[in-house]
Amino acid sequence: MRISRRALLLAAGAAPLMRGARAEVTYATVTPRPLVFPRDHGAHPEYRTEWWYLTGWLEARGEAPIGFQVTFFRVRTNREPGPSRFSPAQLVIAHVAIASPARGALLHDERAQRIGFGLVEASTADTDLRLDRWRFVRDAASGEYRGTIPARSFDLTLSARPTQPLLLQGRDGFSQKGPQPTQASHYYSQPQLAVRATLRLDGATREAGGIAWLDHEWSSSVLDADAIGWDWIGMNLDDGSALTAFQIRSAVAGRIVHRYASLRPAGGPVRVYEGDAVRFEAVSTWRSPRTNAIYPVAQGIRVGDRMFETRPLMNDQELDSRASTGSVYWEGASTLLEGGRPAGRGYLEMTGYVAPMKL
Repeated sequence: MRISRRALLLAAGAAPLMRGARAEVTYATVTPRPLVFPRDHGAHPEYRTEWWYLTGWLEARGEAPIGFQVTFFRVRTNREPGPSRFSPAQLVIAHVAIASPARGALLHDERAQRIGFGLVEASTADTDLRLDRWRFVRDAASGEYRGTIPARSFDLTLSARPTQPLLLQGRDGFSQKGPQPTQASHYYSQPQLAVRATLRLDGATREAGGIAWLDHEWSSSVLDADAIGWDWIGMNLDDGSALTAFQIRSAVAGRIVHRYASLRPAGGPVRVYEGDAVRFEAVSTWRSPRTNAIYPVAQGIRVGDRMFETRPLMNDQELDSRASTGSVYWEGASTLLEGGRPAGRGYLEMTGYVAPMKL
């Protein structure tokens, strides 16, 4: 689940940059339509929020696996473009994080700037994002994604090659997020990406390979007023299947606003689950020493008649993005179990545990 979640994160981050601005913009509304590629790989500046979200696992020879996240956001602010080139009508925000159990906590960096001057761009033709020296682009011929992220404490360069077709979430890429028709996004995933990466960290250079998951989502909607946060997984299963599941939690204890899951076997059709066919249940928790939030870092997740369980690569994968998006949330590399045996790898994201997600 991406659009409702990210919309809240991004709106919070845009607020400091837009302080004192009046709402003068009418954002585009998400309605069911066929997605058209490669156009829909690119940016959709008429919508309020958008992101390209890449998560995965890397393994270097003789070393323990690590997790990584690279996310680029585009935000349309509440100002129409003005005569000044400095008008902050569109913003690009980016995050990168490395989860290494040897360190025990995330390495994280973030950027946020207005679009323009040839330094910050989000192409509408295909995935091509630039934030100064940070870059994320899709090669039109091969479909391969390439990222170059020179962060403060590390340098990550990677390529992610598709091995399966795109996965359209919801109803042909129209993804409902709540009870109201407007609470929806355009949303597709690219699971089972084959990754090659170079990580420069602590004076050493590591060549690594692994598997990743990409989400691209855009909308102008926000969560239902009753929503407080969400739990989401994107998992690459060892048999080639792809599993997405999320729940949106209510401010009323025990109440769930919306549930969704999709499961696509390798080479097979997508099956969608909603409502009571999707269940999340805490298996174990971790308390953050920084925010005092209690996160269910291991979760049991029922999808139809199958029961899965997540196990974190490490407990402390709390990401503090208050410098850009204004939020603190848990986003972590996790192993997926089924029947007590390893079944896959991916990421679990949880928000609303530090404070309710509100605009």
